[in-house]
Amino acid sequence: MAYTTVDDPSAFFQIKLYTGNSGTNAITFDGNSNLSPDFVWLKKRDSGSNNHRLCDSVRGVNKQIYSSSNGAQGTSSGVVQSFDSNGFTLNTSDSSVNVGSYVCWNWKAGTSFTNDASSTGIGTIDSTGSFNNTSGFSVITYTGTGSNGTIKHGLNAKPKIVFWKRTDNAAGAVNWIVQSTKLGNQTKLVLNTTEATSTNSSFSETDDWTSALLDLKTYEGQNASNGTYVAYSFADVPGYSKISTYIGNGSSDGQFIYTGFMPAVVIRKNTASTTDWSIMDNKRFGYNTILPYIFPNSSAGETTDQNVNNIDFLSNGFKLRESDDDGNASGSSYLYLAFASNPFVTSTGIPTTAF
Repeated sequence: MAYTTVDDPSAFFQIKLYTGNSGTNAITFDGNSNLSPDFVWLKKRDSGSNNHRLCDSVRGVNKQIYSSSNGAQGTSSGVVQSFDSNGFTLNTSDSSVNVGSYVCWNWKAGTSFTNDASSTGIGTIDSTGSFNNTSGFSVITYTGTGSNGTIKHGLNAKPKIVFWKRTDNAAGAVNWIVQSTKLGNQTKLVLNTTEATSTNSSFSETDDWTSALLDLKTYEGQNASNGTYVAYSFADVPGYSKISTYIGNGSSDGQFIYTGFMPAVVIRKNTASTTDWSIMDNKRFGYNTILPYIFPNSSAGETTDQNVNNIDFLSNGFKLRESDDDGNASGSSYLYLAFASNPFVTSTGIPTTAF
């Protein structure tokens, strides 16, 4: 049996750096494969006070939510104007997405579905979405019921992590919810804050997630009556994606974290401490141990500090090179989500090399 089914991760995930032009701006990806994105996450690199913008094909063009804010969904013409065959197009002078220097992280789903739960007998709450079982990624939208239920996520594997956001403004500001099977049952993090994990009986029961369904209870960030929601689900795919945890050792010579691939991006959070989330990727680097990082929970621009959030990207994982609370405090547990640049071993058994 082959180690991985994803020899070219760029068919499903790509990172792009671009420069804004305050007008029509066709962003073309440069991976080995063309990628028509279903989820685009953009951030201005060169200044602060610009929220992250998250757009997807299921909610539709011109709709955005913000990882660095608990605000409702916004609508702004031209952000994103279209999802294209190998990129996307902006048409705006909005300084958050098209005036200055930017990074965007982009995922492909590609297969649309609509599930009428009462007709199909799959779950109890209707959902609409797009999924990709090869890459283990789906986007769904739904309207909450305020009652315990289940909802189709689109994948044929149990998700390891789900990011939820209420998109309507009827309840005012509502935080993001992040849950993972690696965190413990009915336990959450909050993407737009530095909060540590918390547990509550109104949160989704991760123990009850299946290869078809997500459990929903009554928490307003997941299932309030008549609330509208988007959820991004990710499963582990050998050689392509990894969702797991590690324990820090408090040393600048930190442990090696095996992923089975050369990372293109690592997103992580200290689960027990009020520290920032961080994103590091292989597009914005100068060389290993000097990896610029961005905080998903903050509007601040890109930062580089040799003593904070330093890791090496290697051919089969990443190596911790810092001792701070954000990434490697002694005894602290960290949740991470990583996607591949290259698998460590391809489906034909050929190893790749580190950069």
